[in-house]
Amino acid sequence: MINTMIDLNEIRWEYKEPGDLLDSIAERGVAIPVQIARDEAGWYCTDGRRRLSACALLAQKDDKYRRVPVMITDDFTKAGSAYWGNTRNRH
Repeated sequence: MINTMIDLNEIRWEYKEPGDLLDSIAERGVAIPVQIARDEAGWYCTDGRRRLSACALLAQKDDKYRRVPVMITDDFTKAGSAYWGNTRNRH
């Protein structure tokens, strides 16, 4: 898994009412990265629709909410044994 920041416009998700997350994210930002994966159409949300929806609403007034922290859950390009801190496969 890789953590990075991505623009809201690059992620597909279904809007979900953010509820109390709206005030929390406005005050503290996104504390837990949104989980995303990639398919042939681009990035899509696998966990965090309420966070993305809150950021989309907040971004209407402040662009700082347009880029969100994400965890890319299907990128295994660095998943060799050296990535996990050992040089021997110990399955």
